[in-house]
Amino acid sequence: MSLITSIYMGTPVATPSISISRLRSKLKGRVITPQDADYDAVRIGISRDSVRRPALIVRAMDSNDVAHVVTLANEAGMELAIRSGGHSLAGFSTSEGGIVLDLSQMKVMDIDVSDRTVWAETGLTAGEFTNEMAKYGLATGFGDAASVGIGGLTTGGGIGFLVRKYGMTIDNVLAAEVVTADGRIRYVDANNDPDLFWAIRGGGSNFGIVTKFKFRLHPVNIIVGGILVLPAQADVLAAFAAQAEAAPDELSTIVNVMPAPPLPFIPPQFHGQLVALALLVYTGDVEEGLRVVAPFRKLAEPIVDLINPMPYPAMYLPEDPNHIAAAAIRSKFINQIDERTAQIMLDQLNSSDAPVRIAQFRVLGGAMARVPADATAFALRSSRAMVNFIVEYANRDEADIHSAWASKALAALEQDAGVYVNFVANEGQARVHQAYPDATFERLAEIKAKYDPTNFFRRNHNIAPKAK
Repeated sequence: MSLITSIYMGTPVATPSISISRLRSKLKGRVITPQDADYDAVRIGISRDSVRRPALIVRAMDSNDVAHVVTLANEAGMELAIRSGGHSLAGFSTSEGGIVLDLSQMKVMDIDVSDRTVWAETGLTAGEFTNEMAKYGLATGFGDAASVGIGGLTTGGGIGFLVRKYGMTIDNVLAAEVVTADGRIRYVDANNDPDLFWAIRGGGSNFGIVTKFKFRLHPVNIIVGGILVLPAQADVLAAFAAQAEAAPDELSTIVNVMPAPPLPFIPPQFHGQLVALALLVYTGDVEEGLRVVAPFRKLAEPIVDLINPMPYPAMYLPEDPNHIAAAAIRSKFINQIDERTAQIMLDQLNSSDAPVRIAQFRVLGGAMARVPADATAFALRSSRAMVNFIVEYANRDEADIHSAWASKALAALEQDAGVYVNFVANEGQARVHQAYPDATFERLAEIKAKYDPTNFFRRNHNIAPKAK
């Protein structure tokens, strides 16, 4: 059987001829075509922003499957999209008429408890990894959502609940297995293909497909953390940011200024009103952690106080597996969150009537800032804070409206210290460049030319190979 056409809106579309039966015979994983009953469910994934019709979806089971698909796509001249968790804000986790290489079935973990390291395949989600490591009282920091795949998150950087104590996710990568554009399976670390090892820690998926990472693990068991909901007032937000920056490295925070959702732990009279929903994580001595978080409770009368000692995985809030929403996001690093900046955030939120609109800020510093800027492809180490404007919406026809609002809100802050590549949406090549200082971008382009001279891996925030 050969795949000559794929079906798009009922119309045959010519695609390169591929023997599906032959492909299936060579792979351990599954090949899904438009003729398969579950094609639509698998192709849509988690994002309504990125509903496309790939010619093939391959659910790889190991690195050999990945290498085979890379070679096939390269020889056939077909676009290849890589999907770990499917959270790409720019929709890069799928393809129109190309091949989607789905890593979600690759979830093997090989932990060395005594050495505090683990090899983890990149089909794992942050929640799956964290829950498994918690059995040993260990953790690696990822982001703040359990369903995000560790592959895309890690290659872009990784800024989450442990960033001030243990650095970014990439700061805890000791080695990796990477399939490059030539179909080779490479072991990379500080001594083997060191330039490639440097590039995959912050440079995204431009240089190959990481099939597994070797992570450093840290002792993280019972933390002091949870949700603290405070009034959304400029003075409260500014004081929170100042307190978070002055806190010991053991404390990392994320604040979502938003209309209070109708959750059972939020009093009904606050539903729909702007509040500051803060997530706090202190990893270290519990008694000391309780002392560190106490001043945050005094910034204003808490609307909700759920800060307690708890197992670290409990910080990953439950997600509705049936919730598939579209989202607009604009993000950047800034240098300070003072009262003026906080008031701008509030004013911008009040200028939209979207039910789910968020101004999020994360105070950075700590271990993240102590890593030399040239140690990894993520070089914006001195960034003091990150701000994101986010809108979730159900009607895809409103996409342009909400994206325009998020862009306008972000620009109103005036400050701009670069951007985190994992939070870049479809904003153009110039915005991608702003994720990297010029010298870093130049070095990445040179490494791209070495490992992917034809720019085969281009369905990403692309860094083109440097011309020779």
